[in-house]
Order: sequence, then C-alpha cells, then structure tokens
Amino acid sequence: MDEDDQKVAIMRKAFQMFDTSKSGFIDTLKISTILNTMGQLFDDSELNELIEEVDPDATGKVNFDGFCEIAAHFLEEDDAEAMQEELKEAFRLYDREGNGYITTATLREILAALDDKLGPEDLDGIIAEIDTDGSGTVDFDEFMEMMTGE
Repeated sequence: MDEDDQKVAIMRKAFQMFDTSKSGFIDTLKISTILNTMGQLFDDSELNELIEEVDPDATGKVNFDGFCEIAAHFLEEDDAEAMQEELKEAFRLYDREGNGYITTATLREILAALDDKLGPEDLDGIIAEIDTDGSGTVDFDEFMEMMTGE
C-alpha cells in the first residue's frame, strides 16, 4: 500500500467513525474534530474556506469525497511515520499508568472533549466500533487502527 492509499484508508476510517448514522455524510462541524483526532494542525479560517468550497450550498454536510478534499489539504505535509509518532504520543498522554491501554471511558472523554457536538449515542457508536472485543479498554493497536484504518 503506497502512501496515498494509506492516507485514503486513514481518512475513510476517520470518516466512517464520525458517520455514525451510516448515511454517507458527516456534519461539516465534525471535520475539525476529525482533524484534531488525526493530530493535524489547521487554521480555522482556512478550514472554513475549504468547507465552503466543498459545501457551496451550506448544507452543513459533506460526503467522503468532499471530506477527502478538505482533509488531504492538511495531510499533505505529514508522512506516515510522523503521524504514527504523533499518535503514539497522544496515546501515551492518556495512558497515564503506562498500562499499554486506555479505558473506553477515557476515550469517550477524549472524543467528547474534541467535539462537544457528539451526543451519547454518537459516542456509543464510535466506542463500539473501536472496542471490537468488548474489553472496555483500547490498546495502542486498536487506537492506531481507529486512527489509520490499518
């Protein structure tokens, strides 16, 4: 899988995670949360301009292609290794005891803090998708898979 395929896989996984209704669309308000979750730095005004380009009718929703168009703009500078390092660092911040995992409750707090528009059912959907074994914990591999789709 080349770097472009990898980026598309990462973006698809992130998109699917936030498309909790499986409608094929996500709220444009969630794009900043997704970029934050992916460890991407972005300028709000730049992001809003891109959203306006992709959603000219201001429907407040974008499909996967539109999301890719926006996210790719911010992903270009990063290589896969740098992203993995950023994700490791983010994971370590929340794995305070150094157990190699974070609880789904902690993950719920992180996601809620990243996006205050996520309701309890959105969070439940995201958590259920990540904690596939139902252990109540998310190890680095599950976290990595959630963030990169690998």
